[in-house]
Order: sequence, then structure tokens, then C-alpha cells
Amino acid sequence: MNNKTLPLNPKPNILIKLILYIGLAVFYIYGVFWCITRRNSVKSTSDVLKVFYYDFLKLRREHVLIEKSTDQELITISINPCPILKLSLLLRVDTRYSCKLISETACKMVLKCLNPKLIFTRDYSYIRPYSNGCREKILLEK
Repeated sequence: MNNKTLPLNPKPNILIKLILYIGLAVFYIYGVFWCITRRNSVKSTSDVLKVFYYDFLKLRREHVLIEKSTDQELITISINPCPILKLSLLLRVDTRYSCKLISETACKMVLKCLNPKLIFTRDYSYIRPYSNGCREKILLEK
């Protein structure tokens, strides 16, 4: 981040929080309806890539960099044009706050729907706009 840009606010005011909670509600409701026909449809981390990243999040293959892929673990870096990033920059809200609230909440719910043994984590030390992408790890418990 250069010196000419204002720092992003890690503690938004009540109006900004209301806007973010509306974003959460929209994303969460989309996730609930999307999950209805896909419950328990993921058996492996390669399924996660297809079903979660490409089908649910609608990311293009070139926007999902695979850092690690094993039978039990998938680590990706997303470089897609992200609506939550755009909203955060518009509202001047720190993405470490807005993504944890909106994206992480909905993504955890969807992944548990796809397979209750999936565990989602995001690396908040590697997230846009502070990095060139957003790193996420999805583990499949044995």
C-alpha cells in the first residue's frame, strides 16, 4: 500500500457494519440455497477445488493458484476480481475485518455442508490489498 492511500479502518462505524452485515446476509443466503442440492458432495480436496472454488465461488481456473494439493490439504491463493475486496476498498474497511465477517462465515458454512470434515482457514497475513492474493487452506479431517 503506498503512502498516498488512506489506511483501511480495522474498526468500522455502525453504518459501515450494517452494510457489511447486509453483504454477509446476501452471501450466506446464496450459500444456503446453493447447498440444498450439493450436501455431502465433496469426498476429496480435488472435489473442493471444483465444487467450492469453481462452482460455488464462480472463480476461473486462472484466478485460483494452487500452492499445495494433497489428499488431506488444499492451499490456494485467489487472485480473482473480488466483490468483497472492492466493497472493502470502497468503504475503506480493512479486509482482515470484512473478509473474516462476510467471506469466512459463508465459506465455512458452505464447506461444512459439502462435507462436515472440511476445515477452512484464511491466512490474514497474506490477503489483499496487502498481498497480491488471498491465501486459504482447506483441510479434510480423517
